[in-house]
Amino acid sequence: MTIWNLGSINIDMVYDVPHLPAPGETLAANGLTRGLGGKGANMSVAAARAGARVAHVGAVGADGRWAVERMMEYGVDTRFIAEVDAPTGHAIISVDAAGENQIVILGGANRALPGDLVGRALSDAAAGDMFLTQNETSVQIEAAQMARDMGLHIAYAAAPFDAEAATAILPFLDLLVLNAVEAEQLQAATGLAPGNLPVSDVIVTLGAEGCRWFGAEGEREFPALKVTAVDTTGAGDTFTGYVAAGLDRGLPMPQAIAQAQRAAAIMVTRHGTADVIPDLKDVQAGL
Repeated sequence: MTIWNLGSINIDMVYDVPHLPAPGETLAANGLTRGLGGKGANMSVAAARAGARVAHVGAVGADGRWAVERMMEYGVDTRFIAEVDAPTGHAIISVDAAGENQIVILGGANRALPGDLVGRALSDAAAGDMFLTQNETSVQIEAAQMARDMGLHIAYAAAPFDAEAATAILPFLDLLVLNAVEAEQLQAATGLAPGNLPVSDVIVTLGAEGCRWFGAEGEREFPALKVTAVDTTGAGDTFTGYVAAGLDRGLPMPQAIAQAQRAAAIMVTRHGTADVIPDLKDVQAGL
């Protein structure tokens, strides 16, 4: 099967800082790295490294050609990444000594997808494939409806969170992944707790505490593996990509979550985003 990921592609500018800056504070960084990022690209790379066949649907500007080449090197099908007349999306990321981060994102090309791009991509899809998206691109709702009509399984990572966007896509979803704050915001918008949402499977991530799954078995908690984090950037995307890949490969949800937790735990011990996502061999070998 194939995972069709309508997702963002960003250039990540990551600053190593002594602490996260306060409002009005000018702060000297200890270092800077540039890498491939964006929630969409991160999830595509994670799913590909987890053994799934992944086709990324998205856009970059002329300044992002290197990002497309790098995704291809990581095993992602990049045929449906368009080059548009807009700057490639980018993120300014500050990471402190404890691994916590602060992120500012420019959508750029991610919000300028050609109108026919999703249709051209999904013309190659088959019933039973998975369609994955996040809230960093345009045409998410239209694409989810198209994928649903074609018989694809629909997964959505509700970040960056927007109550209107999340509520609009809910009727099409089979799998929803969101963090605890996003779950509270969605409940405030819909009046529905995670276990009562009209979605077959809902996963609420809890950071260092693990995650909670609401599905066929009711509510089930999965404690996190204990590691020393140096950078939490991209850990949630790694988790989601691994869950999607596990389900695509036929794993039961508990096994897919457990494998994704191991991948995320390894991820937080590394500095960087898409470029340092662990592959399946790393994850199966354990921490």
